[in-house]
Amino acid sequence: MDTLNKMNVAVLVLAAVLVAMACVKADRIRAWRAGINPSAPEVPDGSFVLARVVLLTMAGFGVYTAIQGFGVSDDLSWSGGELTSAVRGATDDLNGFPYQVDQSDTPLYFDDFASLIEDKATENGGSDAPKTGVTADPSDTDTPAEAHLTITATGTDKTFCAHVLRTRSKKDDYIPPGAAGGDGTLVFSGYRLKVTSREGAC
Repeated sequence: MDTLNKMNVAVLVLAAVLVAMACVKADRIRAWRAGINPSAPEVPDGSFVLARVVLLTMAGFGVYTAIQGFGVSDDLSWSGGELTSAVRGATDDLNGFPYQVDQSDTPLYFDDFASLIEDKATENGGSDAPKTGVTADPSDTDTPAEAHLTITATGTDKTFCAHVLRTRSKKDDYIPPGAAGGDGTLVFSGYRLKVTSREGAC
């Protein structure tokens, strides 16, 4: 349970305490006061009515606040089911994904495999899933040709391992036009990805 949900639960507990206080009978409170201070003046019935109204109002406000807080927490946190669906969707989208690299072997249209998987998982999270919070942690042995990434998300303990393998694909090469028209001499090498995923850390 995250910090926001813990706070929401605490507010609900406080609201329950306030309702319990409002339900205490006036005679019991008078007897308690008389036992502590017999000479204390009598508390009129109107004061008890006002106190109950205040306590119940505060309890109602607490319940409303907690419900709104749970809604905010749901918008910020991933569930296990949402992450599972997101990873499956990202795996399907990226399996066979074409891209090109420059002369330094850097992809042209994304930074690295981790950011690519994070973006695709977020896209596949569904309308109720958060738009942030997915993290793909690369392994120490990853290379530009092969990677193992552990996928996690805020709000859930579920983890997934994505295996990414690239293969050369000459048909996906990109050759920019030359200065005088026609094909140029610069070639951006094309690749295709093979992506699989499984539950659990890499």
